[in-house]
Amino acid sequence: MMNQPIDPFFRRLFIVVALVVALFLLYLMIPVIVPFIFAFMLAYLFNPLVKRLSKHLRRWIAIIIVYSTITVGMALLLWWLVPTLWHQLQAAWEYLPKISGWYNQVVREWFNSNTRFQLPVLESKDFSETLVEYMQTNYKFADASTMMSQVLTSSMNFINSAGLIVLVPILTFYFLFNWDQRLQTWKMAIPGAYCKQVIGIAKECDQALMAFIKGQLLVMVLLGAIYAVQLQLIGLELGLIIGMVAGIASFVPYLGFGIGFVAAIIACLFQFGLDWTYLLLVVGAFLVGQAAEGYILQPLLLGDKIGLSPLWVIFAVLAGASLLGFVGMLIALPVSAVLNVLFRHLYAYYRTTDFYKGRKQLLLFEKK
Repeated sequence: MMNQPIDPFFRRLFIVVALVVALFLLYLMIPVIVPFIFAFMLAYLFNPLVKRLSKHLRRWIAIIIVYSTITVGMALLLWWLVPTLWHQLQAAWEYLPKISGWYNQVVREWFNSNTRFQLPVLESKDFSETLVEYMQTNYKFADASTMMSQVLTSSMNFINSAGLIVLVPILTFYFLFNWDQRLQTWKMAIPGAYCKQVIGIAKECDQALMAFIKGQLLVMVLLGAIYAVQLQLIGLELGLIIGMVAGIASFVPYLGFGIGFVAAIIACLFQFGLDWTYLLLVVGAFLVGQAAEGYILQPLLLGDKIGLSPLWVIFAVLAGASLLGFVGMLIALPVSAVLNVLFRHLYAYYRTTDFYKGRKQLLLFEKK
């Protein structure tokens, strides 16, 4: 009996169905895949350091040394930082009565005297009442059993998240341990005719990405230190925490400056009142920080690592925020660095085509 050929329609239908099922399964496995993605990213960041150490030690020993160094460094940082941040948070909490008083004496009086709006008096106890009302409205605690079930559900979610946090370092270890073997396996899977070109493009993407990440981390640390030191010298009680947040948020262009500036102005108003000297000092501190970032830190530490104009940088950040929210804002510039390398190679190839040189037209425009 001769084999009957498969109808092309059913073959295409099978491929489409298989792709849909595969994508649906990937969507269902997102909670499982996310730790692997984070572990791969951490392994990619730590691999250069592990690779240097593995020239003199066994690779697993080099990985343990890197892990131990990072753990000790984080512990020392937290040992110094936690008490300071706790003091800053206590100071921030003490501002709540000041906020209430400023609202009643300044904002409410001005609105009641100059507009038709009659704002209510805000008292400290209103904060707790508002919190209780919010909990009852959004969580609907009808009785103690409902509340306990909500607490247990939240606890299980926390345990699952903690389990994933513990899982990520283990996955990172295995990614690092077999990093070179995996790269060799992927290299062998590339068709021989394109292997050299693909590897060259991958190396350029790697260089651009690593240079950007290292430079951006240094910019974040130094910029946060510049903001924090200036605000502390001015005498702002929340200067340290505001400076640190502004430095960390500077990973997203213009976000760190905006958050830090607004927070510092508000804190200055509550601490010193409408004192123009202190307000101008705060404004000057952020202008100095912006000048240092734009004319010293970024040119020296980042240079032209991305190769994008400020307009494209803003577009990339907004596009990332629109597609993936806050995570999209974080990864917008690294992804743009890789896409820029790919686009340069694609553009160079386009300029070698017969269509670009005018020797051939697309079938759509050819005359019959």
